[in-house]
Amino acid sequence: MATAPEVNSFDSQHEDVIHDAQLDYYGKRLATCSSDRTIRLFEVEGNTQKQLAVLKGHEGPVWQVAWAHPKYFNVLASCSYDSRVFIWRESNGAWSRIKEHNAHTASVNAIAWAPHEYGAILAAASSDGKVSVLSFKEDATWDSVAFNAHSIGVNAISWAPATIPGSLIHVTGGAPAQTLKRFASGGCDNLVRIWREENNTWKEEQQLEGHTDWVRDVAWAPNIGLPTSYIASCSQDKTVIIWTQEATNAPWQKKYLQSEPFPDVVWRVSWSTSGNVLAVSSGDDKVSLWKEGLDGEWAQVGDLAEGYGQ
Repeated sequence: MATAPEVNSFDSQHEDVIHDAQLDYYGKRLATCSSDRTIRLFEVEGNTQKQLAVLKGHEGPVWQVAWAHPKYFNVLASCSYDSRVFIWRESNGAWSRIKEHNAHTASVNAIAWAPHEYGAILAAASSDGKVSVLSFKEDATWDSVAFNAHSIGVNAISWAPATIPGSLIHVTGGAPAQTLKRFASGGCDNLVRIWREENNTWKEEQQLEGHTDWVRDVAWAPNIGLPTSYIASCSQDKTVIIWTQEATNAPWQKKYLQSEPFPDVVWRVSWSTSGNVLAVSSGDDKVSLWKEGLDGEWAQVGDLAEGYGQ
């Protein structure tokens, strides 16, 4: 990737700072959220966009939005400083709130839908130190479980892909193997923690130590069935770490994305759909793109400088 991709911008009509913007599965609809306590939905086509709806109900800044897989129709989740998670659904062109999740006692900082193969399952991370998992059941009710995850607070959460690591090159007969539900969380205790579900209970699988300040974001890379699993984490300590696991239950190995810290706090990390390019967003108003070489070393392959959306 020699050059940065073209980025278009438009007037979001929010009255305050925008904290998140997410396209749906097909890239046709955009959801944005802001400190003005609203969520705005847009239809996007090429360089044109049309506002479809403004969703109101949160009583504090809205930190993140997340689209469910389209097999569950048009469903959107949101989380806020007001300690709540809302789930919204569109019916006949009108959006309504179908679930209010009140498992937390402090700001809910991050949300993430599980791979659709597992069902309609949403995880939420909160400043109260807990992670909650909200599941939609066959009888049209919701089930919720919350557990202590990071003692000081949880900032980020990311699910492992449903694809079994190594399944592309290891073909076996009989019934397909069942993959465990797993996700990674990042917290104010400077740790990345891996969680797995066992007998309907979430248990800590491993602690990943390497950051020296708050972990701001974690991102589990997509996997097409290759043996190695990748997680990227970024921190207040101005570093990005790539964690790799060669096989399920194998120890995780760490590698810093670059030998020197970034110029400023690193806020977000995000993988491309294929999982081979990592985007890094830092406090110096830059987004850099990184790719792993055949020698296992990571190199920057592009960047988006300040003002790229203008």
